[in-house]
Amino acid sequence: EVQLVESGGGLMQPGGSLRLSCLVSGFTFSNYYMTWVRQAPGKGLEWVSSISGGGRLTSYADSVKGRFTSSRDNTKNTVYLQMDSLKSEDTALYYCARGHYSNYDRRGQGTQVTVSS
Repeated sequence: EVQLVESGGGLMQPGGSLRLSCLVSGFTFSNYYMTWVRQAPGKGLEWVSSISGGGRLTSYADSVKGRFTSSRDNTKNTVYLQMDSLKSEDTALYYCARGHYSNYDRRGQGTQVTVSS
């Protein structure tokens, strides 16, 4: 059974940092691109970042470029999203997903990130 479990969300002040993690199981992790998407209150899903199976290729939405960094540890079946210089507009439910950009076929339950002073 394919499972994706996010963790690491929480409440952070503007300018702060958080690192999200997504532990996966049930498939050969290194064979897949992994993606982070988010959904802010009252809005639709927004693609945030994707990372290739080997971790060498990454891409980011313009809204997070230069502030967020995707990485992965294929020995731990885990993908990460390092979020720095957080802004209030980063407040959202963050999901990890198996796939590339919006072409994903599995998604976790999400972890809430709230940026507020």
